[in-house]
Amino acid sequence: MKMTRSELLDVVYRFYPRGVQKIQRIYVPPGEPVYEDTEEHRRLVEAANRGRAEYPAWEAMIHRLGDRYGLQNESLHLFSGGADPAYSARIWLTDETALSFHVSLLGPYYGIHLPGIPEEEPVAREIAREIESTYPGYRPIPPEIGNEVVPDVAISVVLMGEAKIYMCLFSEVWTWVDP
Repeated sequence: MKMTRSELLDVVYRFYPRGVQKIQRIYVPPGEPVYEDTEEHRRLVEAANRGRAEYPAWEAMIHRLGDRYGLQNESLHLFSGGADPAYSARIWLTDETALSFHVSLLGPYYGIHLPGIPEEEPVAREIAREIESTYPGYRPIPPEIGNEVVPDVAISVVLMGEAKIYMCLFSEVWTWVDP
């Protein structure tokens, strides 16, 4: 089944309120909506809670990959109460270059963010195999869709009109690898 922009935007809008900046209540006039009070944010927190409960599957997968590569787990923020939308990790390809990969907690999606060096291809294939065997039915989001801006959503430190589908489904950690 072909993945569509519309399908992914439906997922994004289920977990992120439209038109609401992510700022604290003290900076919002009385009666104005606050991000943390929205139904969408509540769903995001529930997804993060499921992610904490299902963490052993992620941990086993990254241990298998970590046995073969220099791996850094970026998902530990979940255990400090974070409402991250995905598990995230990076594998170091060289001393200065890493690729990152993410498994969404919001839907059956994953992404591998490639830095654009020759060493990435075999590693990316191996990561995809590991993800697809650990999370049956999960599919990669194609770059032509994942890099599209969601104009009416703000996430964490990303302002309204700057968040991309990849960031919404995988977090701003997606931006930490620049091709």
